[in-house]
Amino acid sequence: MKILEHIGRYFMMLGLILKKRTKTSVMKRLIFNDINDLILGSIGIVAFLSFFVGGVVSIQTALNVESPLIPKNIVGFATRQSVILEFAPTFMSIIMAGKVGSFITSSIGTMRVTEQIDALEVMGINSINYLVFPKIIAMLFYPFVITIAMFLGIFGGWMATIYAGFSSSSDFIEGIQLDFDSFHITYAFVKTLVFSFILATIPSYHGYYMKGGALEVGKASTVSFVWTSIVIIVVNYIITQLLLA
Repeated sequence: MKILEHIGRYFMMLGLILKKRTKTSVMKRLIFNDINDLILGSIGIVAFLSFFVGGVVSIQTALNVESPLIPKNIVGFATRQSVILEFAPTFMSIIMAGKVGSFITSSIGTMRVTEQIDALEVMGINSINYLVFPKIIAMLFYPFVITIAMFLGIFGGWMATIYAGFSSSSDFIEGIQLDFDSFHITYAFVKTLVFSFILATIPSYHGYYMKGGALEVGKASTVSFVWTSIVIIVVNYIITQLLLA
């Protein structure tokens, strides 16, 4: 019953996002601040993880296909498929649930604890629109981050494969081009857009409706990360069934 109560309150929050909108000039400033905090501030960690995880994927693939009967280009093919279909959109989104999600929950939760949200309501401002809507708009740029993750994941796989001597550059590039299906890119970005909405709203919900003091802000961030990750995994399964099954 408690889960159903949270779900109902979550959708109620979504219904209030566009009511009584904040002034455009103020909203623009809030959106640019959130783009800087949520998107630009995440590029570094995304680039670092993507490069090395792509390298690990290619090395593990190469170590498991040492048979002379298996073509060398399979390493590039497997790296491309792993990075585009799952690693970049899904695995990175779970990592972002920890980084971006915790930031959103803690920042809104701190405003709740210090009664800043109550002050907004007293001034006649729709606090949900003021706090949540800019984050949803900012996260629309999340596919740009995932594009970087895709590129660096494959590039890291190429670097690892070449310098470890598992395959030649031409074989790896041939594998990247092998049986390429452009719909896989569409599938990845559909998932990314859905995940961006989840990353913006679920942490906002946990921060906005939290109760208690400073200690509860930390607990709310942890709960937010857990639930955001669970929802991403479940939604990933549903979208995969709908688009690829």
